[in-house]
Amino acid sequence: MTSPRDDEALGWAGDDDPTLVSSSSNGSSSPEQGTEPTEPGTDLPEGWAVTGSPGGYVDAPTQKAAMSSPALVGLGILAGAYLLYTIGWVIGVGRLTNPFSDPLAQFMFSLGTWLAIAAPAVWFASSYWLTRGRPRLRWTWLILGVILLAPLPFIAGTGGL
Repeated sequence: MTSPRDDEALGWAGDDDPTLVSSSSNGSSSPEQGTEPTEPGTDLPEGWAVTGSPGGYVDAPTQKAAMSSPALVGLGILAGAYLLYTIGWVIGVGRLTNPFSDPLAQFMFSLGTWLAIAAPAVWFASSYWLTRGRPRLRWTWLILGVILLAPLPFIAGTGGL
């Protein structure tokens, strides 16, 4: 004999909802608590789609393929490389002196140094965002950025290029 408390552990809140339709093992739907099964695709909220067996309502826009573990590790390594590149550009640009006396040339030199510092982070973010759904293209752009954005003033150890 089971107590009402044990029965509560075997159910979920909302189990007695008359709009729910459960599926049986043969794939056909069976009425639950005296209600008639609903036809797939009828009276669904906007943005929802029926997938699988009857009764399996899934929010269609949120279905995405997850990245594999090696892809996540590789992406983390590349993100770390871009972070190190940003730090390298900060250190390398910090060693440079502004050789110009003209105000416009000083501004352009300062703008160029700030853009050099921001370039790795902007490249990573834009490559990741603009290549959604195309993993090969994403990896191509990220690896190309690692090659092109190397902080040469930091690597060469000089005060200039």
